Amino acid sequence: MAREDVISAAAREFAARGYHATSIEHLLAATGLTRGGLYHYIDGKADLLIAVQRELLAPLLERAREAVAATDDPEAKLRAVVREWVRHVETHRDHMVVFAAERRLVESDPRWADIRRQRQEFEALLAELLPGDSLARLALLGMVNHMPSWYDPAGRLSATEIADRFVDVLLTGVRTPPVPG
Repeated sequence: MAREDVISAAAREFAARGYHATSIEHLLAATGLTRGGLYHYIDGKADLLIAVQRELLAPLLERAREAVAATDDPEAKLRAVVREWVRHVETHRDHMVVFAAERRLVESDPRWADIRRQRQEFEALLAELLPGDSLARLALLGMVNHMPSWYDPAGRLSATEIADRFVDVLLTGVRTPPVPG
């Protein structure tokens, strides 16, 4: 088992039970590791909580930067970033739930500084894509960050379609979607 697998298992457990209600025994059962095996990967449960949050932001920020660098067209940049972001929410739903629910618990931890910096960098990137419109940026943050509470991968819209609809709402407002067929 790799460290990433341990972090993903912890994210599932924390998302399902909450951080405080998740015991080391729950983590052992979720990973199939022995206590010594688990502690090979972590220093403690709080270490896992920080790792879950790092694993959420670092790869998203990297892919968002790549998406911005891939084109000069402002709308294409925005669509590419939102698509990456929504796909990341799709693949890291548990991490998103934990981030939203437990963020305040670890904000005073010195290890949080790196996570805060990454979050600020991501929000600065969004501000570049939506210059001068902080309300649009906040609306987009709300739309995407709230997704874990309602998104169903088996639903009628794919992650890419959802991302494009989010951008459409920002750029043109709410409108009746085209009739398929």
